[in-house]
Amino acid sequence: MILQGRVAIVTGGGFGIGSAYSLGIAREGGKVVIADINDEGSAATAYAIEKEGGEALMVHTDVSDQASTQAMARAAIERFGKIDILVNNAAYFTSLPLRDFDEMEVEEWDRVMAINLRGPFLCAKAVVPQMRAQSYGKIINISSDSIMVGNPKRIHYVTSKAGLLGFTRSLARALGDDHIAVNTIMPGSTASEGAIAAYGPEFFQRQLSGNKAFKSIQQPEDLVGAVIFLSSSYSDYITGQTLAVNGGTSMY
Repeated sequence: MILQGRVAIVTGGGFGIGSAYSLGIAREGGKVVIADINDEGSAATAYAIEKEGGEALMVHTDVSDQASTQAMARAAIERFGKIDILVNNAAYFTSLPLRDFDEMEVEEWDRVMAINLRGPFLCAKAVVPQMRAQSYGKIINISSDSIMVGNPKRIHYVTSKAGLLGFTRSLARALGDDHIAVNTIMPGSTASEGAIAAYGPEFFQRQLSGNKAFKSIQQPEDLVGAVIFLSSSYSDYITGQTLAVNGGTSMY
């Protein structure tokens, strides 16, 4: 129960990997604000948390909209009195069509950036005043190890996730005097329910024939420990860092 009494906001926390983060934090004693546009998924995750004796709050949140993210932070404070942790997990990915560079429309590019890059910026802006008042906080940005290899069919997605590394490092320096840690996790390809629906199970099986050190398919639960560690007091002197969690697919 290393997060006992802590309050965490998990964006995109009602579905797939985000739901695993929400449940993992709750199982370590944290109170979870599930900030998602997927109300059905949020309700299911909140129910699962409460069924296990935890506390959860659903907040319908569009991370690309500043008013929505500000309302998210207010709801967290009104219900739980503080905000200790922000997990910037919400992203436009599994429903994003594969496209050649020449076929990408400007509107699609802008939508990816609005969710994947502006979203973490707006969520951080929303929670930092409370964290600053507490002189303590943890911001965890979820990037992707695809930024190290590239993807010609998802240039917008990879670019947005690469931008999170610069955002993390700059924000860590900006908030150091406030004792707010900012770090990034880079997951490998993870067999979440959304990813399986989008790509099929064969996609993940094929990855096992590559140079991956652990010959197993990465599951959402494989990422939870890293989020809990970076959310906990065990990582209080770690900031501006990037942790790859990918089973040794690539080593940085």
